[in-house]
Amino acid sequence: MANTILQTAGFVLGLIGVAAVIAATVMNNWSTKDRQGDVVTSVYTYKGLWQDCEVSTSGFTECRPLYGILGYSGEFQAVRALMVIGVVLGLIATLISLFSLKCFKMGNTEVSTKAKMTLTAGIMFVTAGICAIIGASIYANQIVTSFVQTTYNTNYGGMNQMQMEGMGMSMATTYTFGPALFVAWVGAGLLLIGGVLKCVAFKGIAYNTVAYRVPAQSRSAEESSERAQKYV
Repeated sequence: MANTILQTAGFVLGLIGVAAVIAATVMNNWSTKDRQGDVVTSVYTYKGLWQDCEVSTSGFTECRPLYGILGYSGEFQAVRALMVIGVVLGLIATLISLFSLKCFKMGNTEVSTKAKMTLTAGIMFVTAGICAIIGASIYANQIVTSFVQTTYNTNYGGMNQMQMEGMGMSMATTYTFGPALFVAWVGAGLLLIGGVLKCVAFKGIAYNTVAYRVPAQSRSAEESSERAQKYV
């Protein structure tokens, strides 16, 4: 009973985690313009993995697709690849996890086969969660690095943004964490937890399978020996 609960809970958490990672991957607000200190902003910008968008004061939104590969940094391409890998692994793991559930009947599938499917799904969930965490963390590190370099410029004696604007010096637009980053982290965490639960459930299922097989084999051996003695 406990193994079934762990198996089902791992499937549910993994399913929610995959949905969150997919949502984060397609969202356009991985980084948003830092509006701290802005009184009136004519344009509000936010960036994603596939599009950069601008919102004017009139409410009109215009997005520019990010096509191509060569025009972007290696870190940005790595984030894209890791998120896509996480989505693909998560979807495959969800399908395998569904077929491995005890309540899901699929022909004459043995318990040992479902146990192996449970372990496979758990490992894939964990791998997908790690990919999503690494991808989101790389992107977040880029934001932090860019923010620090923009707000603290050693070429101007380490003056902050307000001091430089007061002297008539222009500053580049700074960006901060967008909602998509937090959605990716939460989804990755759920994938990790779901994968661990599936792995723990596999251990219990495999142990019970071996424990039930040994007595059955011993009984059949005893019965065959008794029959042989009768004939003798």
